[in-house]
Amino acid sequence: MLTASINRIALTGTLLTIVSIAGGCSAVDRLSQIGEQPKLTEIDNPTARPGYKPVQMPMPKPEAVSYNANSLWRNGSRSFFKDQRAHQVGDLLTVTVSISDQANFANESQRSRKTTDDSGVTDFFGKGLLTGAAATLFNDRIFTGDSQSSYDGKGSIVRQETLQTSIAAVVTQLLPNGNLVVEGKQEIRVNFEKRELIVAGIVRPEDIQSDNTIDSSKIAQARIAYGGHGQITDVQQPRYGSQVLDVLLPF
Repeated sequence: MLTASINRIALTGTLLTIVSIAGGCSAVDRLSQIGEQPKLTEIDNPTARPGYKPVQMPMPKPEAVSYNANSLWRNGSRSFFKDQRAHQVGDLLTVTVSISDQANFANESQRSRKTTDDSGVTDFFGKGLLTGAAATLFNDRIFTGDSQSSYDGKGSIVRQETLQTSIAAVVTQLLPNGNLVVEGKQEIRVNFEKRELIVAGIVRPEDIQSDNTIDSSKIAQARIAYGGHGQITDVQQPRYGSQVLDVLLPF
């Protein structure tokens, strides 16, 4: 018993030591900045930062450059008279997300059932020939049962969602019929909270406007997700233990 208590105390001390070491540097930095303005980071070379990885995006097939005699233009070059809207893999276009959804639902159902079963046999096992206490051992009713159940359920849903923003998406695939598969992701971090906006779907080139923008309502198979994670989201979410109990408890 004493050994188990000592082991628990040692384990607790070890965990506290690990937590203190892990958060020590952060705590020291925060204490050193009391009363001072947050310092801005110095301008440096992004490629020299630890963990830097080059960006790899879908790119169109390379097109051989050919020059024509007595011509100022060459194939594959951008020109002022060329349609600048997205039309091939790797091109960018702006998706205008405008969602205004409102729904009200109210449902009610009632159910009631009552069942009674009663059966009997007269003079069961020659009851009429018995006297005294023996006659009370047998009843005329062999089986008697009553059951009653009722159910009353009500439910309502009131939902109102509004989302208006813009995001740049990249063309990731060109379908055989000319439609474009686009996907865009945007991350915004404010303090210790990061917000993510993801848009993906299939776009018809004819629906892209002259300024290279398209409304989200014209995207087929649209997948739009807006959320995030951080300290605020952690506080708003129930603890893992509560989530596990919500799944496992049958009541």
